[in-house]
Amino acid sequence: MQRRSMLISAFLVSLFSAASQAQTDNPVVEKRYNLPPSAELHYHIKAKQSGIPLSGSALVRWQVGSDQKYSIQTETRAMIVGKILDASSHGSIDEYGLAPDQFVEKRFGKPATTSNFDRKSKTLSFTASDATYVLKGGEQDRTSATWQLVAQARAAADKFKPGTEWKMLVAGRRDADPWTFKVIASETLHTADGELATIHITKAPPPDSKDQQLDLWLAPSKDWYPVRLKFSDADGDFVDQVLESVQKL
Repeated sequence: MQRRSMLISAFLVSLFSAASQAQTDNPVVEKRYNLPPSAELHYHIKAKQSGIPLSGSALVRWQVGSDQKYSIQTETRAMIVGKILDASSHGSIDEYGLAPDQFVEKRFGKPATTSNFDRKSKTLSFTASDATYVLKGGEQDRTSATWQLVAQARAAADKFKPGTEWKMLVAGRRDADPWTFKVIASETLHTADGELATIHITKAPPPDSKDQQLDLWLAPSKDWYPVRLKFSDADGDFVDQVLESVQKL
């Protein structure tokens, strides 16, 4: 009787160990991103370019398809001078989230530049310079970075708390830099759609850098779309855009 009891106990221990090992071998993988619905976002802008105060509008067209492809098109126009920024990013969706193939940017008074993400050779290159980088996964461009952050926030809303940081390598016109997005605070923002509760996030340039600072306000009640974005240059120029309307596509 005692031997039988010992055998049963040994069997139960073995069964528990096997179950525990199975859980270790097959951990629950936390999803890294949750893409927002396709939409066309219209913004009102206030800006200063080359020291000249301007106002106008901005359009962002965000699209994600069932074919695991995405595209982002942005256009910013100011009264009198016309288009001051035209940028696009397109690519696929992988285990990290957005995986850009190409980023094109045309700024006011400057030639268009292209950043290419060659997935076969795992190389990031630029038409405006000879710089190259090895693609390791998760790299973004200046247009896709905001939407990658939105996707991360939607997947881990409870972790977007003041003081937390979110990092990614971001391609610009001539090279790529590590960006650190830092959650600043929960803020109420006045928009054409009324008062909105938002999460204020900033990307500040490294010390002694002349790179652009980006502040953005994401609205959880609006699918975490960016309801305000402010781009600030070291010379005092800026573009500040606040959401006027959203049209789901």
